[in-house]
Amino acid sequence: MKCIEILFWIAVFLVFYTYLGYGIFLWVLVKLKEMCIKPVRKTLPAEADLPDVTLFIAAYNEQEVVDAKMRNSLALDYPSGKLVILWVTDGSDDESVRMLRAYAASRKEGEFAVQVEHQAGRSGKAAAFNRGIDFVRSPLVIFTDANTMLNREAVKEIVREFTDEKVGCVAGEKRVSEGMNINADTGFTDAAATEGVYWKYESALKSLDYRLYSAVGAAGELFAVRTVLFEKLSPDTLLDDFILSMRIAGKGYKIAYCSDAYAVEGASANLKEEGKRKVRISAGGLQSVGRLLPLLNIFRYGVLSFQYISHRVLRWTLTPVCLILLIPLNILLLGEGRIYLWIFILQALFYCMGIAGGILSAKGKKNSLLFVAYYFLFMNYNVFRGMGYLCKKKTGVWEKAKRR
Repeated sequence: MKCIEILFWIAVFLVFYTYLGYGIFLWVLVKLKEMCIKPVRKTLPAEADLPDVTLFIAAYNEQEVVDAKMRNSLALDYPSGKLVILWVTDGSDDESVRMLRAYAASRKEGEFAVQVEHQAGRSGKAAAFNRGIDFVRSPLVIFTDANTMLNREAVKEIVREFTDEKVGCVAGEKRVSEGMNINADTGFTDAAATEGVYWKYESALKSLDYRLYSAVGAAGELFAVRTVLFEKLSPDTLLDDFILSMRIAGKGYKIAYCSDAYAVEGASANLKEEGKRKVRISAGGLQSVGRLLPLLNIFRYGVLSFQYISHRVLRWTLTPVCLILLIPLNILLLGEGRIYLWIFILQALFYCMGIAGGILSAKGKKNSLLFVAYYFLFMNYNVFRGMGYLCKKKTGVWEKAKRR
């Protein structure tokens, strides 16, 4: 039983550390650091000294959001002669290319330039990045999705972070439209509120990571890199944003986290659509661990490796397995002390809450506490689905999740 007990407590520790413990430990480390070194806000250069920037939007069949995205992009607060809005359309066969070319043709002197680079065949987002980067002439490139809206100051706030020469990548903040609504067509409860809470927690961790040393990866909704540091990706890459940003960190640069530059997007239309995202992200996470193996070397990468393993690798690899192992291991230890009985009761209660949350969701009812338990189990279940997805998937093309 001794080996089973050791295995059980290792599993308990990993689950706790991954989802709560790392955040607590990170907060303590940051507070200790900032007691000794006070953070200094970076100064934005004078307008005449601002660098040229390219706003890079990779798109596939986005006719429904083209007008809203263009209005949002043209309203950004940045000198007109120093920002190019570059659309790289990959296989689009709807009206989006025609609409974008009309915008490009209508631009006048003194307004933001709009450039459209269309390719008939669809190869995936990573391939679009590889192709589009050859059209970038500016020292900084900001990547954003077609269906996300940026705050007016986003470009200047990102540029502010790049005044630190040690920063090679800037991760903006992702914000999810709030509200938990019932989708009458599908019978699923929208994940909007829970997804929003999840991203708030993620944003807090990213901010703490950067305050300690470096953020761990960037989200594709909004991130920027120094153009010279862009490294072309394998076309079958699933998490292009994460691998691109972490390779830059592996070169010795920091990934800055900038909450003052943010992208807002709607939550997934329902849990079925959210499941598509979670499966792809889980599969991409596992793929990333394989392709970023050198970053696991803590003797070479130090704090970055510690952050990467704690914040990402455990979530995508060991911890979901430990979560499943806790149940049979706990059953085997029920006769070894009262503590194991109490832990088993707590586990059973949590799983019952999750099941109840799923049943209520399917019936179009909602209970926030039960839904949080369900969403947690839902996320970890999709890690295993992601493993199967990765085994079958051979390209970087995926089906987009529908959003509200």
